[in-house]
Amino acid sequence: MKVAIYGQTFQEQDKAFVLELLEELQGIKASVFIEEDFCRKIDGCLSQYPHGKFSQASGLDSSFDMFVSFGGDGTMLRAVTYIKDLGIPIVGVNTGRLGFLSTFKKEDVRKVVTEFVAGQYSIVERSLVEVALGPDLEEFGDLNFALNEITVSRKDTTSMITVETYLNEEYLTSYWADGLIVSTPTGSTGYSLSCGGPVIAPSAKSLVLTPIAPHNLNARPLVISDDTQIRLKVSGREENHLVSLDSRIASIANGKEIRIKKSDFTVKMIEYKSESFLKTLRNKLLWGQDKRN
Repeated sequence: MKVAIYGQTFQEQDKAFVLELLEELQGIKASVFIEEDFCRKIDGCLSQYPHGKFSQASGLDSSFDMFVSFGGDGTMLRAVTYIKDLGIPIVGVNTGRLGFLSTFKKEDVRKVVTEFVAGQYSIVERSLVEVALGPDLEEFGDLNFALNEITVSRKDTTSMITVETYLNEEYLTSYWADGLIVSTPTGSTGYSLSCGGPVIAPSAKSLVLTPIAPHNLNARPLVISDDTQIRLKVSGREENHLVSLDSRIASIANGKEIRIKKSDFTVKMIEYKSESFLKTLRNKLLWGQDKRN
């Protein structure tokens, strides 16, 4: 078994859980590789655990059986930029508040290994969206994809922007708003949800357009087929606006054409039978709980 481990930050109180994971992996004689920056952060923990290293540029390939992300949902989103189109199954160990992506409690970190070895899981493929900004705009390079959402939003102004929107080359509308979110089903429980968008099951073949604080109050979130080609053009009082892919942001000149579509590859997420999407939804949104007392 070949396992990659990644984290953005490291808190001393999480040391014990990292060690538990490494101990469990050592017990099954797994080959362990740790992201080089995270490796430096936890260096004091590693003396008795043989390991290799990887970076965003090298060290990972499709031979890995599992990618473990230590942190929250933001860490999981960053982890996807390491996996790219390699097809490595990923699971998140949550070291903070309950997330929709990073769902495994750190106290149960040993089960990440034991339940995987026992086959108590399924692989759920999550779709991504990608952006094309034209040959003269290479802000995102080969990391032009997002697991949660692609967002256009205003920059350096309190004034709203106008987002001219076309679906499969047919004009839809012009959103007069703080911005527009193009969300995957995975991202429907993120920024889109906080802006009034619907919760979409991860396996749905859909995308959702969610305006951010629209001035035209008849503008509502719109669910579309995930094979739709989306074209956006932004105008406003300032010369530039922002385009964000999950947590990665670039400043783009107004008037530039932004094309968005579903990516050709998916992210494989490990869903353990003890930690399903519906269970996370109930716990996170407090569904099925009587809060009247």
